[in-house]
Amino acid sequence: MVKSTDQKITVQKQITESENYEDFNEITYENKVQKAIKIVKNAGWTSIKVELSRYPDYKFQFPFKSRNGSEDKIASYSLWVNSNGKKIEIVTDSGKYVELNEQESKVLYKILTEES
Repeated sequence: MVKSTDQKITVQKQITESENYEDFNEITYENKVQKAIKIVKNAGWTSIKVELSRYPDYKFQFPFKSRNGSEDKIASYSLWVNSNGKKIEIVTDSGKYVELNEQESKVLYKILTEES
């Protein structure tokens, strides 16, 4: 295992198809945190308004440094696993949307949930 880092990702899981969430996981290992941040940062985000038909399966957030390197801000994301279970759709707190490809979906899902 790689050492823990100050950066972490916190994950909440939906409680039985409701708008309520419970704390589910906390990722603190630096290589996992960095890999997840890289996937999210490099995703092909769009600003189109997307209406998803159900509440997110998961919510996750992590701190990031602002552009001038000063204080940490918290980036919050809502995550849906699509109906065939092969891709992840993410919406940011600022309304940007992306559907990850199958490989990135698999990697990010495994990091966030520790499940395949």
